[in-house]
Formats: sequence, structure tokens, C-alpha cells
Amino acid sequence: MRLLCAPAEIGRLDAADTLRVILYGQAGAPGRASAGAAVRKDFRKERLAPHPRAWDLLSIANSVMVADAAGLRTDSPDGWTREFELEIAVMDPAFWNGAAPLIADTLAFLTTDRWHLHFIPGGAAAPEPARVVAPAQSCVALLSGGLDSLAGAIDLAAAGNHPLVVSKIVRGDSEKQEEFARAIGGGLRHIQLNDNAVVPKPKDTSQRARSIIFLAFGVVVATSLAPYRNGATVPLYVCENGFIAINPPLTGSRIGSLSTRTAHPQFLALFQDLLDAAGIRVSIRTPYADKTKGEMLKECADQELLGALAPRSTSCGRFQKFKYSHCGRCVPCQVRRAAFVAWGRPDQTKYAYEHLGRNDANHAGFDDVRSVGMALAATADDGFDRWLGSALSWPRIRRRDSLRDMLRRGLGELGALHAKYGVK
Repeated sequence: MRLLCAPAEIGRLDAADTLRVILYGQAGAPGRASAGAAVRKDFRKERLAPHPRAWDLLSIANSVMVADAAGLRTDSPDGWTREFELEIAVMDPAFWNGAAPLIADTLAFLTTDRWHLHFIPGGAAAPEPARVVAPAQSCVALLSGGLDSLAGAIDLAAAGNHPLVVSKIVRGDSEKQEEFARAIGGGLRHIQLNDNAVVPKPKDTSQRARSIIFLAFGVVVATSLAPYRNGATVPLYVCENGFIAINPPLTGSRIGSLSTRTAHPQFLALFQDLLDAAGIRVSIRTPYADKTKGEMLKECADQELLGALAPRSTSCGRFQKFKYSHCGRCVPCQVRRAAFVAWGRPDQTKYAYEHLGRNDANHAGFDDVRSVGMALAATADDGFDRWLGSALSWPRIRRRDSLRDMLRRGLGELGALHAKYGVK
């Protein structure tokens, strides 16, 4: 699939075999796509002045979001792996063309697609406010509305590191993102952004590239902070439990990008390489890389606040499909429910499918419930290491022994959940 991603001012005629993507504007014509329509207005409103290459990175991330939505996996030869050719307008095409192989490798790991990127001049610059505001915060944390980022922001504030929290607006989560930011640390400065990716229908829903835009939002904001402008390196906190970050394949059929890699250590290491190559002084921090979700809850610094807000958080992979409620049976829901069991507190979350032990297609018979059950059975029959296989073999993974122990504990939390409901 070919895409030309550039502001509307790039007046090249639309080609029949190329999807024209308007960056930072509206599509303006049938058959076109767009992304980032509101972002420039949001930065103008906040009066932020990010690093130019960080803004170019945002243009790239917006383009990737469109490609990920427009490229139908069902049209690919194997029903999954897609091939993209992206031409993207940026402010510094010479640098980005040099970095194109690294970007392609990073995206290939994230989505298991083939990416070819070429950069052209004419990219949109960040808005230039008449009076720049450089927030004084020394770090940025991603706040999704999920349970992990909630616990992480609470811990950062309790330790005296009051971060500026950045959210990607997702339907059903916007209000709770605002609620969490207000409640933590006496109120955290909060910026909500949206890629507003719009593509011609039909739209692919696998969303394997979604973390690229969330990270780009965090990076752009981080380079706008006063410490960054004064020469410091700014930490960007990605607070995700280690079990979901590595997301080990539960069964032999859940390999590659069939298990999401949104916070996988290999992906984040490659993304950090890209930031370093671009001279962007932002350091990605993953403080819970060796923690299970249950351990994050048990060890959170403010148990009272976490207990009050946790039921409002979102974990479900099908949250919108279930009318903005948790299904209770997908893998993220099972990890969430297992974490509450490990925490030892009542789980007040409402689940569409509560009793996982009920032996029908909607409960114990559901694919994700069966997959967890098969992983538990394989571990019991053949041992943990054989089940784990090559999940930790990626070259950029460090501290393998610690991560291996964490994955064992995480699987144990899932085992306790299945035991509670009598899943067989």
C-alpha cells in the first residue's frame, strides 16, 4: 500500500495507487485520509514550543497511524502481514532519510509488517506561539486511563516527581483521564491529544501501531518543558506491568504481532535508539518492567487513592465493543482480574462475562480464556521454561533472569484467577 502523507499545501495530484493523507488538516475530498487535524491547535492553545525533530517525529507517527488503519490485513497474501510505502513530508528530510532503516525496523517489530519510508521537504512546523510557555515539570508520564498508568502516576507523585501527564484521547476514557490527573498529587498538569486519524472505509481494527502516536505525544511535550529547553534530558515514563509489556505467547498460535507489542522492551529500545539518533534528549523509563500487575497494585504508594480510582480504570481490549464496559474474558481483562485477586481487594469492576468457570462459548470456552488455560496446563505438564520458549530471546532485552521470574509470577497470578473460578 502506498501513501503520500503531507500538509494540504503539497499540491501533488492524487495518484490512483496512492492514498493521499492530509497531515494537520481535513481530508477535504472523498478517498483521502487525514491525521493530526487538532494537534497544532492544541499546541497553540498550550503555547508550547517543541523541538523541531520531535515535531517531525509526530508527523511520522501520524502517518503510521493512518497506514495502520487503512491497510487491511485481510488483503495481504497471508491474511496478516502488510507492505507499506510511505512518502512523508518533514522539515528535515535529509536526517530522516538517513534514519529510515531504523524507523522501518522499529515499525516492523511493532506491527510485523514491511515498512518502506521516504521523506520529502514541505513538512508542517509546530505552531509558533507569540509567548512561549515552558512548563517547569522535570518529567512526563503517559496517562492512558488504564490501571497501570494510574498506579504509576500515583507512585511518581508520591515520590515527589510530579510529572506532566500526557493522554491520547480515546472514546470512553477522556473523562477518567481528567479525573485521575485531578486526583493525583493534588492535581497534575494534564495535556490530552488526539491523532484524529481518518481513513476511507473499510478500516482495519488490529491497531498494532497505536503506541507509536502515544509515545510521540509524550516526546513532543517533553521537549517543550523548561528543563529540556535548558539542556537537560527529560524522562518519559511508560508505566506498564512487565507481563503485558512482554506479552509472552500463551499458545503456539499467538506468535509475533498476534500478541501486541505496544510496550515491549525490544520496541522501546529501538524507539530510544531513534530518539538518540535524532538528538532528542528524552529518556524512556519503564519502572515496572520486572513487576506483575498484581505487584504494581500491592506496592502502590497510596493505597487509599488507588483503591478509590482503580475500579474506574480501563483494561479491556474490547472496551468500546462492550458499550464502554469490560468484557471480563479477554487477556487484558484476565490479567486485570488476576491482579485484583493478588492485591487482595474486592474487584468492583463490572464485567460482561463474570464467571469464567462457566463452561460455554462465552466464558471458559472463549478463545482467550482457553489460551490462558492451555498456558497453565503446558507449564504444569512440560515446565515453565518450555512454555516460555523464545519470548525473551530478543537482542535488546536485558536482565533476562529477572524478567523470567516476573513472567512466572504473572502466570501464577492468572492461575490463581482460574482456580478461583474453577476454570478447567
